[in-house]
Amino acid sequence: MKQRSWRLLGSALALLVVTACTSSSGGGTPPAPKPTDAPAPTARPGVLRVLAGSELQDMAPILEDARKATGVTVQFAWTGSLDGADAVSSGRADGRYDAVWFPSNQYLRLDDAGRAKLLSETPVMVSPVAVGVRSSVLGDLGWGDGSKVTWAQIGDAASAGKLSYGMADPSRSNSGFSTLVAVASAFSGAGAALTEADVQKAAPSLKRFFTGQKLTSGSSGWLAQAYSRAEPGKVGALVNYESVLLSMNRTLPAERQLTVVRPVDGVVSADYPLSLLSSTAQTERDSFQRLTQYLLREDVQKRISEVTLRRPVTPGASPAAGLPSDRRRELPFPGSRGVADGLLASYQNELRRPSRTVYVLDTSGSMAGARIEALKAALGRLTGTDDTRGARRFRDREEVTLISFASGVKWTKTHAVPASGAQPGPQAELASINADVQSLAAEGGTALYDSLEEAYRVIDRQQKTAGDDRFTSIVLMTDGESNEGATDGDFRKFHDGLPAGQKAVPVFPIRFGEAAVGQLQGIADLTGGKLFDGTGSLDGVFEEIRGYQ
Repeated sequence: MKQRSWRLLGSALALLVVTACTSSSGGGTPPAPKPTDAPAPTARPGVLRVLAGSELQDMAPILEDARKATGVTVQFAWTGSLDGADAVSSGRADGRYDAVWFPSNQYLRLDDAGRAKLLSETPVMVSPVAVGVRSSVLGDLGWGDGSKVTWAQIGDAASAGKLSYGMADPSRSNSGFSTLVAVASAFSGAGAALTEADVQKAAPSLKRFFTGQKLTSGSSGWLAQAYSRAEPGKVGALVNYESVLLSMNRTLPAERQLTVVRPVDGVVSADYPLSLLSSTAQTERDSFQRLTQYLLREDVQKRISEVTLRRPVTPGASPAAGLPSDRRRELPFPGSRGVADGLLASYQNELRRPSRTVYVLDTSGSMAGARIEALKAALGRLTGTDDTRGARRFRDREEVTLISFASGVKWTKTHAVPASGAQPGPQAELASINADVQSLAAEGGTALYDSLEEAYRVIDRQQKTAGDDRFTSIVLMTDGESNEGATDGDFRKFHDGLPAGQKAVPVFPIRFGEAAVGQLQGIADLTGGKLFDGTGSLDGVFEEIRGYQ
């Protein structure tokens, strides 16, 4: 009898232990997934892991309603549209994501491997590329209300110095790529799929058009911020999706309001196809179907339009108030991946204004070992040639300055990458840049602000000598906290005293190792730059910054 009692007591204690474990945060049933969670490495019932363009952040309230109605939680991982297309085509998205949601799949579909990865595509909303012209500038151009303007008129105004604009980098952003395709198609007069001959025909007009580009960016969000910060006379327009421009008007002050011009000769539109990957399991396919059915409901389409200012795709759904009811002709897209990549490479190396980039590189003692090797590898990749779009390596005609610093500036070396048609071509100079990168050595303290001030002085000398107007930026990479030389307050005084042209040069700091995030964020905020996180991969962050240079 005693033995049976002890057995019963032991069973009860075991049950209590199990109950305690399963009710604690450390075990048992995991917490319910949240939309703000990063996508898990493995599939989970009721969760759709989506690789998407960052502009879809405005869909958050719609997707929260969808979660309540369908039980499907959407978790996003953000990427540039063309980088995302590469991830799909290469198979890197297989198993990690259940679906992709880019503004457009047109670039992805040009690749046989990428096209095969898509099981189904469901367009959810539409927005065309447009030009948002500051209302005060529109009057000076004599374009009336902007309803009859052509791409040729926009290009003529840009080349005559009457219109300056910002545009996202087409190698990173779908809005930039769509703009590049639109103007190439319009200027060439292509009546069918864009060819290499069409691109060559349009090249002189494209070069004139891009003389007006004064802002570049890897994302639409930062571009909008840069437009808001820019001096009124510097940037008179933005080229982006109609929905982005209309959404900006919700918060812009009266003097910066934009009149949305949709060129009458045609546009390239985004249709935001939510696309199921062929690698996705059946349970996630069911979640995908429930979600897309919900998003296409007439009442939901109306709300999507009201929230995002994009156009509905479901017949009968009413667009948001103020959205034009007419549609422009869709301009032809490149007929092959080779033509698309050739157009992008031409933009980077021939058509756009050249860059002036200064890299301020921490080579203090804390960078010794694996960290300095990671820096060398990441920067070395920017001198490589395995880059069909021209999005990663240093561009033709780019002026690249490397500043190695520790307790002070160790050395400063400047390289000018020649155009491809020059003799010798760019390869010799790219190899020379790589040799300087591989010579970096770690020792000493961290005089961050002194070295940053020197970068601005280098730019001042370069601008005065060349007398040119390049896209100019500074990249600051550090793994620690400034502990020698000038202070944060000293740098702020220095920056306040810069002339307007120098003060407008943004700094893009890279957080690495134990870098002082507060210091780096302060530098980005002061200079109009953006803080990047290199703790995961320096390779990825150096490449991402290329879209802002």
